[in-house]
Amino acid sequence: MSSIISIMISAVLTDNYVLSQFKGICPFLGVSKKLSSSLGMGMAVIFVMTCASIVTYPVYALILAPNNLEYLRTVAFILIIALFVQLVEIIMKKVLPPLYKALGVYLPLITTNCAVLGVTLANIDSGYTFIESVINAFFVGVGFTLALILFTGVRSKLEDCDIPETFKGVPATLISASIVSLSFMAFSGL
Repeated sequence: MSSIISIMISAVLTDNYVLSQFKGICPFLGVSKKLSSSLGMGMAVIFVMTCASIVTYPVYALILAPNNLEYLRTVAFILIIALFVQLVEIIMKKVLPPLYKALGVYLPLITTNCAVLGVTLANIDSGYTFIESVINAFFVGVGFTLALILFTGVRSKLEDCDIPETFKGVPATLISASIVSLSFMAFSGL
């Protein structure tokens, strides 16, 4: 039980994929202007990460590893992730058209989001069991969503600030992202 709790805390706080490992930065910077789009992207990433881990673990353990095809895991995992992204895209287009439009190009980019692929590969490399893999994937997604929501708050405060012209836009966004990332270093002692 302590290993499960350790995985959960690590995934959300100490080894946050966005703020500590700098994976998944593209949607982090691109979608974090509005809370609704941040929450939508976060939920989509949680769903894709969890479902991809549920499928990739048995594919690796039952098909790739026994047949000495471990070198195909990245390609196989990307195909599985793409399947779930398409599923999310179809559902979101039908059920939540405004959110689908707000996420724009960032929704299909979940397929190539290195955080999603990184979780599926890290689950195998870390030697996690199936249950640990699914828990890790879910809580990495929660950490990703937390980072998006926190950064959305920071970006909304930036809009009200008087920033020198040279720092407006991308420079202010990157400086803010680095400060949010630094704040998560406080959790490294957990």
